[in-house]
Amino acid sequence: MSAVEVSQCSRCRKPAIIFQEYSGQHYCSSCLIRSVRKRIGKELRKQLILPKSDKNELTTIMVAVSGGKDSAVLLETLHHFLKNRKDVKLIAGCVNEGIEGYRKPSMKCAEKLANSLDIEFRTLSYKSLGFDDMDNVVKIMPNISEKHEEAKGMSPCSFCGVFRRQGINKLASETQADYVALGHNLDDMAQTVLMNLQKGDLDRTLRLAPHSWSPIKGMAPRIVPIRWIPEQEVQAYAMSMDLPFHDDECPHSHQALRILHRDIVARMEDAVPGTRHGLVHSSDSVKEMYMKNKTPDEEEFTKVANNCKSCGQITSQEICKACIMKKWLIE
Repeated sequence: MSAVEVSQCSRCRKPAIIFQEYSGQHYCSSCLIRSVRKRIGKELRKQLILPKSDKNELTTIMVAVSGGKDSAVLLETLHHFLKNRKDVKLIAGCVNEGIEGYRKPSMKCAEKLANSLDIEFRTLSYKSLGFDDMDNVVKIMPNISEKHEEAKGMSPCSFCGVFRRQGINKLASETQADYVALGHNLDDMAQTVLMNLQKGDLDRTLRLAPHSWSPIKGMAPRIVPIRWIPEQEVQAYAMSMDLPFHDDECPHSHQALRILHRDIVARMEDAVPGTRHGLVHSSDSVKEMYMKNKTPDEEEFTKVANNCKSCGQITSQEICKACIMKKWLIE
């Protein structure tokens, strides 16, 4: 049997662990770590706008962590870049959705990483927000669909995404966060852009993070520092750094519409390397074109949202989706 040939790193000629189809570059673990950090650092400098006038003013960043590889890399790299800054505080916030066999082990990974980096770890549950555990929500979803036309065709992720956003907002409020950092990688971002395009949802495209340059009134701006790092490279980085992370998929995620878009984006990327970058760049271009061409009357279009008449949370409707769904659960 012939030996397996291992490619050499394009930078240092050591054995490579990953190949970037979109760049034609091979990377060993050390060069991959440097490359990933360089790209995240560049994006962080663009998105994180710190006050220059008062160096004693503390900026708090609530890092949304789940225990998965993306948020692990997000938390570790933010710590790497900001650990020596006295004017920045990182807090790791984790939302417990109530999914048996999935959330507890992943939360342990998130807490372990936060503790190893000496970062405060906060958590809250869906039940503390007035919702129910997702395992129970999944059980009663057929009954909800029978009673409410709007709920027909919804997947568990439709409920979970709304509840989790409420949880992140609550954690951001409790920690008085100036920014909320989300661990969306390049694949996540490209899938979201495609989903918005499919629905013709320009408003959602304009509201897509990062929010550094067009913050929504009453909401801590979202930043997405790892948004240019493909999922495969995120995982390779996490493994190279020996970061604790839980790699199982949510048992309810197979019903999500995003799965379809994930497969489409993956096939497009295989056929035309660089497709993911192109999708995200196109979204950025739409936002930039809007900001350049908006009139004074349109100035607040992407900056202002309503307050829910029921709970007071930020929403684009009179009653937020979380309150509507909460009502469905108790009826």
